[in-house]
Amino acid sequence: MAPQGSRAELEFGGPLGAAALMLLLPATMFHLLLVARSGPARLLGPPPYLPELEELWSPWALLLCLTWLGLQAGLYLLPARKVAEGQELKDKSRLRYPINGNPIYDFFLGRELNPRICSFDFKYFCELRPGLIGWVLINLALLMQEAELRGSPSLAMWLVNAFQLLYVGDALWHEEAVLTTMDIIHDGFGFMLAFGDLAWVPFTYSLQAQFLLYHPEPLGLPLASVICLINAVGYYIFRGANSQKNTFRKNPSDPRVADLETISTATGRRLLVSGWWGMVRHPNYLGDLIMALAWSLPCGVSHLLPYFYLLYFTALLVHREARDEQQCLQKYGLAWHAYCQRVPYRIVPYIY
Repeated sequence: MAPQGSRAELEFGGPLGAAALMLLLPATMFHLLLVARSGPARLLGPPPYLPELEELWSPWALLLCLTWLGLQAGLYLLPARKVAEGQELKDKSRLRYPINGNPIYDFFLGRELNPRICSFDFKYFCELRPGLIGWVLINLALLMQEAELRGSPSLAMWLVNAFQLLYVGDALWHEEAVLTTMDIIHDGFGFMLAFGDLAWVPFTYSLQAQFLLYHPEPLGLPLASVICLINAVGYYIFRGANSQKNTFRKNPSDPRVADLETISTATGRRLLVSGWWGMVRHPNYLGDLIMALAWSLPCGVSHLLPYFYLLYFTALLVHREARDEQQCLQKYGLAWHAYCQRVPYRIVPYIY
């Protein structure tokens, strides 16, 4: 059997790895939701109870979910919106339809790169809107519930809400930048992105707020100020690196990036080797991880559970960086080797 399209080297452990992840990810999400509201809140321990089937089904919850998706779809289709062109794909903007494949692996990673009905792009729609905005609304609902239980939201809850609202607001404000991400350019729209965008993001990324509702954490102003500073540093690195990259991609002659050093590639593009991208190969990931730490610190250090996001996100970014490394090597060849020699560290300077 011939290799499946351009996927001669399967990712995520191939069909067996994909099957395991499709079972493990939903189970992990439910485990986190159950232990977050339990007294012990043990990340590595079994959940204190398993809900009855009646607790897992509600027609009103289903209606609310469908209404939420419909509302976001309606907003997405509004004609008064900016239209941006995406990056040129490997196949010169022609969709790929592999002949051979494994149904489990293809269901996980997605056969179609950009499934569309007219102008409605399912992957682009799910990438930012229902999950990210839903994450903010879940956080806000938890803040309001804490106010009902204790008279007012705690400082820790305010910080978590503010930090994560800033992150989501930044993603929506710079929505066009998502067109240059691996999710849009490389990955198909399968279980991995659909489940990740619609379920994993809103319900596991709000884990800190869920934890604080059931396990209040006293937080003084001095420590809160330090945590705010950590988040500010992370956001400064994250936004600075992404803005520099996006500015350079749009217009390398822009005065803000014109003086940066670059390396020529066989594709005609140039790789930045100074500025943020001369510090490490993925400075935006470094900023992401620093912010993830700041989101967890308001929950204290007595439980590992609030730090699940930091641990998971570290593993995700290391894995994503390895995938990106392989793709850049195939795309840029000797130029990428030269870049790696100039910028030896991947995410954290002098460490990794």
